Amino acid sequence: MPTSTSLAITIATRESRLALWQAEHVKALLEGLGHRVTLLGMTTLGDQILDRSLSKVGGKGLFVKELEVALEEGRADIAVHSLKDVPMQLPEGFALACVMEREDPRDAWVSPHCAGLAELPANAVVGTSSLRRLVLLRESLDRLGRGDVRIEPLRGNLDTRLRKLDEGQYHAIVLAAAGLKRLGLGERIRHIFEPADSLPAAGQGALGIEVRADRQDLIDALAPLAHTASWQRVAAERTVSRAMGGSCSMPLAAYADWQADGTLRLEAAWGDPEGRQAVVRVNGQARVQTLAEAEALGQRVAADLRAAGATPPPVEA
Repeated sequence: MPTSTSLAITIATRESRLALWQAEHVKALLEGLGHRVTLLGMTTLGDQILDRSLSKVGGKGLFVKELEVALEEGRADIAVHSLKDVPMQLPEGFALACVMEREDPRDAWVSPHCAGLAELPANAVVGTSSLRRLVLLRESLDRLGRGDVRIEPLRGNLDTRLRKLDEGQYHAIVLAAAGLKRLGLGERIRHIFEPADSLPAAGQGALGIEVRADRQDLIDALAPLAHTASWQRVAAERTVSRAMGGSCSMPLAAYADWQADGTLRLEAAWGDPEGRQAVVRVNGQARVQTLAEAEALGQRVAADLRAAGATPPPVEA
């Protein structure tokens, strides 16, 4: 029931099935707090360009730009994002108001025929949209002596990627476990990679809510949806990526998790998509109680990554 502090909130969202699920999830939670919520479905440039890799056409920010324009023009109040799709540096005037409790952050192996990498037939094709996954998959395949396996680009929303697999274009594909689980497609998962085998992307599995920075009323309204432990984890991860240049063309993994002793452990890995250099891995941990402390951990791990040989991409003119 609306209260004296209830707001009328319009959520800008992509129109893919997963994005709509995420927006509906937030809508239900906000309505449970007494707010009046509607959705504004939008098709982003990232949804339209499917014949080229993200690293070649502007990165994952292509999925959020149109939503930010809707916020700027007042057509929408908040935007719900998969946090791994959100650029590491938000445009001036925008803020990440809330990070919600994280779903499974790991990568999932999906295949109708093969239980894992070791079962792939000769000259198999594995699909992924991620340079991070490409580098880590190639490393695992090299350990197995499987230089015959090809890793090919895979674009499109979740349903499109699964359809391409089912049509036989790939022997297996690698996706985020969180999206499959959120859409009730967990039975498609043949294997979930532990972080030691496929270190996740910064923010993978977490939902972030973006607002205009001057909308303190919305920031206050979203506060009950925030999950502090998840936010601190992804803050550390995203700081590594930001410190390394935050580019979609950079194969970078960053994953933080809470340890039994209460410290936050952050692992990061960097690879060369051309395979000219071995994957670089570092880790660090600290006692973290604030977002600033999580970001400080991320800065230290990023510095260690560079010291170990990871090279940020050149800044484009």
